[in-house]
Amino acid sequence: MSEASPTALPSDRPSDLPVDVVVGEDGLARPRWAASDPLLRTYYDDEWGMPVRDERGLFERLSLEAFQSGLSWAIILRKRPGFRAAFAAFDPDTVAAYAEEDVERLLQDAAIVRNRAKILATIANARATVALRSDGGLADLVWSFRPDATPTPVRSADVPSTSDESRALAKALKARGFRFVGPTTAFALMEAVGIVDTHLVGSHRRGSSGVWPA
Repeated sequence: MSEASPTALPSDRPSDLPVDVVVGEDGLARPRWAASDPLLRTYYDDEWGMPVRDERGLFERLSLEAFQSGLSWAIILRKRPGFRAAFAAFDPDTVAAYAEEDVERLLQDAAIVRNRAKILATIANARATVALRSDGGLADLVWSFRPDATPTPVRSADVPSTSDESRALAKALKARGFRFVGPTTAFALMEAVGIVDTHLVGSHRRGSSGVWPA
């Protein structure tokens, strides 16, 4: 997930706080992108970067990251209930059985992002997820690319958009039939599910996943 920084909330910031971290009215430090929009703030505080190790959860995150390509993450979050309704709560078995009439139905569904290529990719990815069960499953594959170390970004500009591991993960997913899984999307997935911790140094969420130290 990559998000442009909105205008920061005014705060009496400590002098040693990194410039891209702001303190909200609740006294908690967050990156600027999560500081002003309530939906983004809740997602940041409660979900982003926390470990996801179940098949359905990873399929949902992978699907949403693919739909986000070229769009803002706020749009995807606002449409998340619609995505869940449209894709059967991201149950891979149900989505894998979608046919052409389902594609046409989804293209008329204003509650989601109506992009044929991304809809087809989600169905293909559901089928690839089901097929992976005979080879350890999606969670085992994705988590096998956890690096030996995680970034320690101080500024937003320090956060990478790809890594050696995300490039390898994207290649592995594509080899197994997944679509819309380039290195940038793969890295965003790794951030979202806790495989790497790219919370800025100084944020109240840094190190909160339990996967990596603060």
